[in-house]
Amino acid sequence: MKRKELIETYLKFFKSKKHKEVANVSLVPENDPSVLFTTAGMHPLVPFLLGQKHPQGKRLVGVQRCIRTGDIEEVGDTSHHTFFEMLGNWSLGDYFKKEAIEMSFEFLTKVLKMPVERLAFSVFEGDGEVDKDTDSADIWASLGVSNERIVYLEENWWGPAGKTGPCGPDTEMFYWKPNKGKLPGKFNPKDSNWLEIWNDVFMEYNKDTKGNYNLAKQENVDTGMGVERTLAVLNGLEDNYLGEVWQPIIQKIEMISKHKYGEDEIVTRAMRIVADHIKAAVFIINDGIVPGNSEQGYVLRRLIRRAVRYGRVLGIESFTTSIADVVYELYGDYKLDARKITLELANEEERFLKTLAQGLRIFDKVAGSKKMSGTEAFLLYQSYGFPIEMTLELAKEKGIKVDEKEYSDALNKHSELSRTAAAGKFKSGLADDSEATTRLHTATHLLLAAMNKVLPKLEGMKEIQQRGSNINAERARFDFSYDRKLTDDEVKELEDLVNGWIWDGAEVKRDEMSLDEAKKFGAAGIFEDKYKVAEKISVYSIGDGKISKEICTGPHVKSLKELQGCTFKIKKQDSVGAGARRVKVVLE
Repeated sequence: MKRKELIETYLKFFKSKKHKEVANVSLVPENDPSVLFTTAGMHPLVPFLLGQKHPQGKRLVGVQRCIRTGDIEEVGDTSHHTFFEMLGNWSLGDYFKKEAIEMSFEFLTKVLKMPVERLAFSVFEGDGEVDKDTDSADIWASLGVSNERIVYLEENWWGPAGKTGPCGPDTEMFYWKPNKGKLPGKFNPKDSNWLEIWNDVFMEYNKDTKGNYNLAKQENVDTGMGVERTLAVLNGLEDNYLGEVWQPIIQKIEMISKHKYGEDEIVTRAMRIVADHIKAAVFIINDGIVPGNSEQGYVLRRLIRRAVRYGRVLGIESFTTSIADVVYELYGDYKLDARKITLELANEEERFLKTLAQGLRIFDKVAGSKKMSGTEAFLLYQSYGFPIEMTLELAKEKGIKVDEKEYSDALNKHSELSRTAAAGKFKSGLADDSEATTRLHTATHLLLAAMNKVLPKLEGMKEIQQRGSNINAERARFDFSYDRKLTDDEVKELEDLVNGWIWDGAEVKRDEMSLDEAKKFGAAGIFEDKYKVAEKISVYSIGDGKISKEICTGPHVKSLKELQGCTFKIKKQDSVGAGARRVKVVLE
């Protein structure tokens, strides 16, 4: 089975079960500052998992592009990937465990025709606060699954996304990979030959500020199935990188490097890393991120530079754009901006190559002993562009310890670069303080409306558009299309206009309509493609549409009176690439 066929088969199956398709959205979360990237299909659905009504109903299905950075060091084996596509189906207060498990089992065994004898399942063991999930185990057993293929695990629990919010037990589905030898009778989840392919999460609890788990008013189901892993299973592959979504990239690397995939462990691992990291970089750049020293830009820079370093293992340089060309062909169903992506890859690779050779010599020099000081590690970062993760990786290969605390101290003294970028998280999220975040989110709508009234349209520009946002309880970061710095007078005029609207206290109204109706209504939207499959979308109007009309998934206040008592301020502005600016705004 091929990638497009699997995706279409999945969507068709759940549509037959009365699910509506939701669109594939940006890798940069629109309303969830708790993560740097969209790591699962549920991220765009957070407001609806919290109880907001979804325009398309209670049963949803979709495929979502995702980035996960927590295990970059694991990339290089047969199954880990930084970028991947995730299939998912959701119930928002509709069906629950029985229907979800039955549909999962039907899709695996009847539609994909996976042999039952090669499947196994895990369920939540209980932890003293929440009981063992015997319901899920009983449902699997009722479908004919042997008790030896069902295990209870304490880690079968999801959430909440922040400190509070929806959470609950999950059940994971595993497939026995080896094509030779006898099938095991009993399921041992520690055996790596069992590959997790699907996860059903049952959000039946709500964690409160005191840490208590209360039964949720709305029971949700959130599922996730990785396209790449499932394709490998369906095609009888024990190595994901032998699949059709990887082989054209691997073959290009083989052609450039004159090495063969599988010739030895070092070459094979290097090829996997180069293929994975360049594919991930292509999609990250396409969604508006450029290499930098903080947050998403830092992760992107790390991926490109790690790919370049492993390219040297293969004896190749100046290759990233050639690999990207294959990715454009493989994923023609996405609107990939090849010109922009190629430019950013070429520039970052060139920057790194200028200092890489010298940096490696310095590394070898300072790594002469069995320990490297944090100051020396910081020098490699500051002067030669070595992310600390690369230094740690090189040091591990040579059996050298790095003083990470001293490195952190040196870094903090030099700048305010947040080390949370490496961990992939900000300090808070929507679920932690939704009221404050909601007020700031509504304020960004006012800001965009003010920009289109105050700022002069530059050559070739019809309107100023939002390019992205990241909002938490303390501040909002707002990216928009503009290619020069705002003057002090413009900043003051924007602040005055937004604060004037807040003072007037207009109502904020939500309507559901089709995309065509929204266009006729004059609603603006930042990622129009993500709404193309929706029958109904949400449009928020402020002041009967006289102030602002935007397509948005929320959340919003019901009236600007909820912002009164606060003053809107633009605290900082920066460039985030050609034709794009970023402002940091607060409600003081």
